[in-house]
Amino acid sequence: MEIARIDITISEDDIFNGARQILNVIRPTWRPEQIKYKMLTDGITNKLVKCSLSDTSDAVLVRVYGNKTDLLIDRTAETRNIVMLNKVGLAPNLYATFNNGLAYEFVPGCTLCDESVIKPEIYPLVARKMGRLHRVEFEDSRDTEPMLWRKLDDFLKLVPERFSDAAKHEKYLQTVLPKDEIRNEIEFLKERLLQLQSPIVFTHNDLLLGNVVYTASNESVTFIDFEYAAFNYQAFDIGNHFSEFVGLDSIDYAKYPGKEFQYAWLKEYLTVFKKGEVSDEDVERLYVQVNQFALASHVFWGVWALIQAEHSYIDFDFMGYAAIRFNEYFSRKEQFLSLEMPR
Repeated sequence: MEIARIDITISEDDIFNGARQILNVIRPTWRPEQIKYKMLTDGITNKLVKCSLSDTSDAVLVRVYGNKTDLLIDRTAETRNIVMLNKVGLAPNLYATFNNGLAYEFVPGCTLCDESVIKPEIYPLVARKMGRLHRVEFEDSRDTEPMLWRKLDDFLKLVPERFSDAAKHEKYLQTVLPKDEIRNEIEFLKERLLQLQSPIVFTHNDLLLGNVVYTASNESVTFIDFEYAAFNYQAFDIGNHFSEFVGLDSIDYAKYPGKEFQYAWLKEYLTVFKKGEVSDEDVERLYVQVNQFALASHVFWGVWALIQAEHSYIDFDFMGYAAIRFNEYFSRKEQFLSLEMPR
C-alpha cells in the first residue's frame, strides 16, 4: 500500500478540520457530512482522533504530534519502523504522513487497563506478541546499538537549567533531583546493568497500557504507537511494560506485578522468543534482568517528563509525574539491585 505524504500542519486547536483534510486524500469517497470524529484520550504526548463512517467498519486514526516532540523522536525512523513491522504483522497499516503527524489503521478493540492487563486470557497474548517483536530481523542494515544510554544523554541535555514557568521551576527544585545528580544515577545504572548482558533486540520501548489493543473477537492483541521503537535491551522493554501496570491517571505502585505473575508472564514470552524449551533458570535470569532494568525505565521517563514539563501544551502534570518516577526509582533501587542472577 502506497503511503501518502501530505503537506499539511494540523493545529492542536483545530484537529477535526485538519483530520478532514487528511481524509480528503486517503478516503476521498467519504462524504464529509457522514464522517464521525472522536477524540481518544490514551497517552499524554500526542492528540489522537478516530475518524469513521456510520455505515462501515472502516476507520482511520489521525495522530497529531505534541509540541516539540521532534526533539525527542526520530520521525523518519518511526515511519520506517511502522512500515517494516506491518509487513510482518506487528503494526497497523500506515496510510499517510503529514507535517506533524500520521494517519493509520484503526484496530477494533479496547486498550488495556490495570485490571485487564493481568487477566489470564490477555497477558499471555501480550507476552507472546512481545516475544515475536523481539525476534524481528531487518533486511536492511541499521543502527543496532541500544538506544537507552544515547537517548538518556540526549534527553538530559534538553532539560532546561531553569524552567520558563516559575511555579514549575520551584516544584522541580522541591521534588526532583538536580541534573548533575540525575547524570550520576545514569552512570551508576549503566555500570550495573551492563553486567547483566541483556540481549539487544528490536523493542517497542513504550508499551504502556494504552499502547496495547485487545480484540476479544479474535483473541488477539496489537501494539500501537512505535515512536520510541529501536534496538534496545530486551529486559528494558519488559521491565518498562511491567512498570506501566500501575496506571497513569491514578498511579498505584502496589499494582507492580509480583514474582509469581512475572514468572508466568516471562515463561509465556520465552516460549516464543526462544522457540524451544524454557528452563527455570531461563526464567529466573530474565526476572532479575527485567526488574533491574525497570529502574532504568523510571529514570528514562522521569527525564522525559522534565522535557515535557517545559514544552508540552497537553494538560498534564509532567513535573509531578517526573517526581513520581524518580521517587519510585529510589524506593525500588536497593530491592531490585540486590536480586542475584542464577549460577
